[in-house]
Amino acid sequence: MAAAHSTVALIEEEASEDPWDLPELKDSGTPWSGEQNTGGKVLRVLVSVGKLLLLLCFLYMFICSLDILSSAFQLVGGKAAGDIFQDNSVLANPLAGLVIGVLVTLLVQSSSTSSSIVVSMVSSGLLTVQLAVPIIMGTNIGTSVTNTLVAMTQAGDRSTFRRAFAGATVHDFFNWLSVLVLLPLEVATGYLYIITKLIIDSFNIQSGEAPALLNVITDPLTEAIIQLDQSVISGIATGDPEARNRSLIKTWCKTFTNTTLMNVTVPGPENCTSPSLCWEDGNLTYTLKNVSETYNIEKCKHLFVGVALSDLAVGLILLALSLLVLCSCLILIVKLLNSMLRGQVAMVIKKILNTDFPFPFGWVTGYIAILVGAGMTFIVQSSSVFTSAITPLVGIGVISIERAYPLSLGANIGTTTTAILAAMASPGETLGNALQIALVHFLFNISGIILWYPIPFTRIPIRLAKGLGNITASYRWFAGVYILACFFVLPLGIFALSMAGWEALVGVGVPLVVLLVVAAVINVLQRRRPGWLPALLRSWDFLPLWAHSLEPWDRVVTVLAAKCCCCCKCCQKCSNCNGTVATKCFWSSLKLHVSHGFQWFVLNVHYSVTNTSSETSF
Repeated sequence: MAAAHSTVALIEEEASEDPWDLPELKDSGTPWSGEQNTGGKVLRVLVSVGKLLLLLCFLYMFICSLDILSSAFQLVGGKAAGDIFQDNSVLANPLAGLVIGVLVTLLVQSSSTSSSIVVSMVSSGLLTVQLAVPIIMGTNIGTSVTNTLVAMTQAGDRSTFRRAFAGATVHDFFNWLSVLVLLPLEVATGYLYIITKLIIDSFNIQSGEAPALLNVITDPLTEAIIQLDQSVISGIATGDPEARNRSLIKTWCKTFTNTTLMNVTVPGPENCTSPSLCWEDGNLTYTLKNVSETYNIEKCKHLFVGVALSDLAVGLILLALSLLVLCSCLILIVKLLNSMLRGQVAMVIKKILNTDFPFPFGWVTGYIAILVGAGMTFIVQSSSVFTSAITPLVGIGVISIERAYPLSLGANIGTTTTAILAAMASPGETLGNALQIALVHFLFNISGIILWYPIPFTRIPIRLAKGLGNITASYRWFAGVYILACFFVLPLGIFALSMAGWEALVGVGVPLVVLLVVAAVINVLQRRRPGWLPALLRSWDFLPLWAHSLEPWDRVVTVLAAKCCCCCKCCQKCSNCNGTVATKCFWSSLKLHVSHGFQWFVLNVHYSVTNTSSETSF
C-alpha cells in the first residue's frame, strides 16, 4: 500500500535524499574557453544580452499585468467591496472585521486599495481606529493569495512545484499564525492601538507627498489600457449616494473645480450656515454657502473611454487578458532563467543569495534578507509583485525556502512603509488617523516577525510550508483545495459563525480548535515520542483510510478527471449530432461517476470493517 499522507501532518520525516536540497544547475553549453573563434564569443555575448533584455521585458509585462489584474478585480467586485465596508455594525465584530479584510482584498487583489478604503472611512469618522485594526490584519492575509496562485503555474514539474508552492505558502502561514496570536492579544489589550496612538501624539508629523517609484515606469502602459476612479469605492464605503451610480472607469482626467460663495435657498433657518448669514424674504430663507462646480477639461486617453460596456464586462475582459499575459510572462521568465542561470553564473548567484555570513555573524544574514525584501518591495510598491517574482526563483532552485522566508517578511514590512508614506500625503485634519492605521499595519508585521523569526525553533511557517509542499508534490490537486479552503471556505465559515453570535462561535469553533490541536500534538508524538502514547494512538490506522490518507481521495480525483476527459472527447464527437445524443453522452458519464464513487465507498467500508475485525481477533 502507498504511504499515507495525514491531512494534519505537515512535518515530514527526513528522507535519505532531502527533496529540499537545491538542485545543481549544470551548464550544458560550451564553456567560454572552448569557443573556437572571436565570432563565437561575440555571438554568445549578444545572445546573453538579448536574453537579459527579454527577461527585463517579460518582467515589466509581468508587473504591468499584475496592475491590470488588480484593476480588473476592482471593476468586477469594487462596488461590492464598498458595500461590505459600509455596514458598520458588522465591522464591530473583530472576527467579522478580519474576514471582511481578507475577502475585500481578495476581491480587489490589492491590499493598498482595501487599506485606502479603511483609511478613508476612519478619516471621515465612519469607523474608529480600534475597529479598523482587525480589517488591516485581514488585508495582510488577503494579499498573500497572489503568489500562491503564481506557484500553481509551475505544477508541470513535481520537484519545481514542491519548492515553488512551499516558497509561496510560507508567506500564508506567517500571516495566519500572526493573526492567530495577535488578534486575540489586540482584542484583550489593544496594544497596537495604544502604542501607535502614543507615537502619533509624541511627534509633530507634517503631511508630505508619497513618492512614485516603479509607477513612473509602469503607468504609461497601464494607464493607456485602463484608468480607474478610486474615489467611487471610497464614496460607496462612506455612504455617498451619488457614488453608487458612477462608473469606476475614469472618463475625465483633467477637471477644474470652481468654488463660489453664493446666496442659496434653504428649507429653514436651522439649515443656514450660521445665524449671521441667514435672512428671510417672504416665504423663502436664504443663506451664504460655498457652492462647488466641476468643469470637465480633458478626456482620458485609455482604451475603454466611452465604450458602451458595463464595469463588469470591462472587468471580465481585463481579467481574462491579464491572467493570460501573467501566466505567459511567468512561464517565459522561468524558461529564460533556466537557460541563463547555468554553470558559473548559477553558482555565483546561489552562493550570494543562500550563503550565510561566517560564524559568529551567521544570524545577521536573515535580517539583511529582511531589509532587502523591504527595500525591493518599497521600490516596486507592492508586496504581491515582489513575492510573486521570487516564487519562480524558489521553484527552479535559485533561492532556498529558508532564504525566501525572510525575504517575504521584508516584503510585509516594505508594503507598510509605502502605506505610511501614502498616509503622510493626507490632509492635515485627517493625517493623524490615516498615519495611525498605517503604523498599526507596520507594528503588526514587526510583532509577527518577533514571534516567528528570531529563534530558529519558532520558524514554524517554514516547516509547515515544507510539509504542505511535500503533500502537493504528491497530490497536486490538493493545492487547489488548499487555496479554496484557506482563502474562501475558512474565512466565510468564521464570518458566518461570528455573525451567528458568540455562543455559536464558541460552541462550534472551540471544539474544532481543540480537536485540531489534539490531533497535531498526537501527530508530533507519533513521530518523536511514540512510547508516550497508548498502543491505539501510535498510528492513525484505527481510522478509516479516507480519514487519515489522501490516497483514496486521489483515486477519486483521478477517476473523475479521467471520466471528465472522456466525457469531453465524447461530447466533441457528438458536436455534429443532435441534443439527444449529447444528453445521452452526459448521462452515461454521470452514471460512471456515481458507479465509481459507490464502488470507492464500499471498498473503504469493507477495508475498515476487515481492519477492525483483524485487530479485534488479534
